[in-house]
Amino acid sequence: MHLAELFAEVLGVNEVGIGDSFFERGGHSLKAVTLVSRIHQQLAVELPLRELFARPTVKALADYVRNTEESDYGQIEPAAAQASYPLSSAQRRLYVLHEVDPESTRYNMPGIVELIGKVDVDRLERAIHSVIARHESLRTSFIWIDGEPRQQVHEDVTWEWNFQDVGEARAREYTRRFVRPFVLNQAPLLRAELLRLAEDRYWLLWDMHHIVSDGVSMSILVSDFLTAYVGEELAPLQIQYKDYAVWQQGTLEVERMQAHEAYWLSAYAEEVPVLELPTDRIRPAVPSSEGGQVHMQISAEVAEGLKRIATETGATLYMVLLAAYNVWLHKYTGQTDIVVGTPVSGRTHGDTEPLIGIFVNTLALRNAPSGDKPFMDFVREVKERTLAAFEHQDYPFEELVEQLNVRRDLSRNPLFDTMLVLQNMEETRFELVNVEVRPVELNHPTTKFDFTLNVVEREPGLQLTLEYSRALFNEETVERYLRHFVQLVSQITVQPEASIDSYELLTSEEKQQLHAFNDTAAEYPREGTIHGLFEAQVEKTPDAVAVVYGDQQLTYTELNARANQLAWTLREQGVGPDRMVAIMAERSLELMVGLYGILKAGGAYVPIDPSLPAERIRYMLEDSGAVSAASSTWPGSMRI
Repeated sequence: MHLAELFAEVLGVNEVGIGDSFFERGGHSLKAVTLVSRIHQQLAVELPLRELFARPTVKALADYVRNTEESDYGQIEPAAAQASYPLSSAQRRLYVLHEVDPESTRYNMPGIVELIGKVDVDRLERAIHSVIARHESLRTSFIWIDGEPRQQVHEDVTWEWNFQDVGEARAREYTRRFVRPFVLNQAPLLRAELLRLAEDRYWLLWDMHHIVSDGVSMSILVSDFLTAYVGEELAPLQIQYKDYAVWQQGTLEVERMQAHEAYWLSAYAEEVPVLELPTDRIRPAVPSSEGGQVHMQISAEVAEGLKRIATETGATLYMVLLAAYNVWLHKYTGQTDIVVGTPVSGRTHGDTEPLIGIFVNTLALRNAPSGDKPFMDFVREVKERTLAAFEHQDYPFEELVEQLNVRRDLSRNPLFDTMLVLQNMEETRFELVNVEVRPVELNHPTTKFDFTLNVVEREPGLQLTLEYSRALFNEETVERYLRHFVQLVSQITVQPEASIDSYELLTSEEKQQLHAFNDTAAEYPREGTIHGLFEAQVEKTPDAVAVVYGDQQLTYTELNARANQLAWTLREQGVGPDRMVAIMAERSLELMVGLYGILKAGGAYVPIDPSLPAERIRYMLEDSGAVSAASSTWPGSMRI
């Protein structure tokens, strides 16, 4: 029954029956990776992730485990003491990004909570000190040594703890100044402040650099802090983050990476596609980190529909959302080869579970949405590709970019410009004795990508947050895009077997609006000619402005006079009914004179763009029959 105990432990439930499905009891991709790691650690069986999806019950998985040869888990050993240590792959990626833009705060991890009640300020400070003492990563700095970035662990660090009285009106001002760039060669890369807003009312602010922390680490930090605050002893850690970094960069681990590398190089054997999303502005040469967010909700009914699709296809909610996200991007771009980024915890080795540090990796998930595929078939396809990617998630993203030798476009991220994140990691509750703790929203508007769609399972339904680059998009555009995503998933839950091209992004209100825009029918004298109707308007409003180009303009009288002059010239050269007259001109007042002049002469005009290649212009002249027409040069760089 050891396997059932592991199921319950990972799922966070009291017990699991031998016939219970891991995924139906609340399991998802992150928990699945944790379960696979613990089975390897405690049962000495290396379990491919797809086997858990194929055998999601204790009974079915037990049969597989019993019939599989034991495999050594390979503990992470403490590294020999050194003056400095190598960086992990994730640290190296963050270090390089920081060096490119050291003044950026896009890799800061700030937060605020409000504390209401009798806060023991001294005890709170001591608790933070004890967490810093427990985790070497919080006492680590980064420097260049012999042309290579290295990390140095300090026995003790000077940590500034600020506690001050501020009024509520000034608190927001403090929070805006609190998030600022870190200097990576100065430890600790952690800041914290306590602001007293009023009697028994405080704001606790913290900020960490991503190079020493990730999402799971924040939960560990909170848990360790709360344990220390109540005075309980924290068990010593068997290893520290630097030990993991040395292990990861070691020979055995490098050899193990070869199979992972082969998978990713095969997945990207063909040229990497560039996603061409319609934007409000031209992409800047250097990406801006200024971002914005829009929020919407997916109803409980639609969320349940998405989960039903996951159950029917043997997928997870994330996989169904990823399939829908790909369809959404396909609808905007028409592309059928799309890469979407997603973060993974990176803690595939059980020894890393209690550590604070950056383990998170990024997977570049490549899928092929096309209009003729039924959505359910596409979900199954996405499931298989996602499982394969997760089985090879240990391969560092930055290594893949380097191996592919992707042509660097500084205006874009390598491999992808959009991400999908499903926040299904249980958050550690921040609770203090006799103190009420409330989250405070911190406005930290940065972005790393064109789009990042964050999805959180929150009653009722799913909470969507679309983070976007302000350099590319207006807020109203992004609101419309997110509304289209909600519209899309609503259709999918009603008709999951339908083909991808049958789904529509436009809402009924937008369809009505388009219908109104296109309702341009108007009555006019159908027996009249275009130039005849124009001349009638000349008689009605002779001095009104008829055409404007830049700072130039012509009245109806002036335009008519110049068109008449050209018409007589063309008639003298043989232009009349059934004659095609080519007109080659840039957009200008003279172009309008030419068009009306040709019509008044009785001919038909053939507009030709002067920027076209000579061979194309020659073909158009020959094909239209306009080549034999008489030529004349008209003022304003126009040839007729």
